[in-house]
Amino acid sequence: MLILANLFEAIAVVMDYALTFYMWIVVAGAVLSWVSPDPYNPIVRFINTATEPVFHQIRKRLPVSFGGLDISPVIVILAIIFLQTFVVNSLHGLARSIA
Repeated sequence: MLILANLFEAIAVVMDYALTFYMWIVVAGAVLSWVSPDPYNPIVRFINTATEPVFHQIRKRLPVSFGGLDISPVIVILAIIFLQTFVVNSLHGLARSIA
């Protein structure tokens, strides 16, 4: 059972790091939307490629533009915080209960 507990703990840690990394990409995407960056810059292209599909899905389902202010990055960040709090902590607890 120790191996299974370690597996759940490792999944929780990797998921936590991945969600934190993506949250920083979302923050960078929100900041880039306020300025006029070079669209041919590979970093800008990566950030847009990583964030725009998620932002588009939120914009399509919810009216997230209030007076020209797009709050879809805020919704994504709140969803990431929810996933970190619920899923990651649940995996940590599951790993502790198995061990």
